Amino acid sequence: MFAKTDIERYFNAEKSESLFFILVSLLGIATGLIFFFFMKTPFYQGAAIPSAGLGLLLGVVGFTVYKRSDMDRIRNVYAYDMNRSELKEIEIPRMKTVMKNFVFYRYTEIILVFTGMSLYFNCCGNTGRTFWNGFGLTLAIMSLIALIADYFAERRGKIYIRGLSSFINKMY
Repeated sequence: MFAKTDIERYFNAEKSESLFFILVSLLGIATGLIFFFFMKTPFYQGAAIPSAGLGLLLGVVGFTVYKRSDMDRIRNVYAYDMNRSELKEIEIPRMKTVMKNFVFYRYTEIILVFTGMSLYFNCCGNTGRTFWNGFGLTLAIMSLIALIADYFAERRGKIYIRGLSSFINKMY
């Protein structure tokens, strides 16, 4: 049976994962800056770009989710008790959009992982292409971290929307 605690569990887990994204972001940005300003080899210069760039992107996503998670949790727990039609009319469509976005994110991250691996392995051992070697390795690593985190978020979202839908279907 779907309960308020399921709503709270979902949004608390979402908030926790967003903190993970923020941590990865800070590490990525710091690593990128260290690589760019202090490690003056082409490998590290190449690695700095996806480290800082994807780190910044993960930070924006993490901060955005972190900032709205509590409001979403409160709104949906309230709707569970006082306005269940809001769950049907607002939360389920919102979650369906979120789940569609996860598919887009997944394929984008997979493409970035394979692009990074391809750059790394194609440039490996070629001293004239060490910039792209570093770029590819870091792109693959950062994209893989995002892919794994999004896998767990998508799995959690499927459980949440399934419970929410069954709860709404029993009402109507």
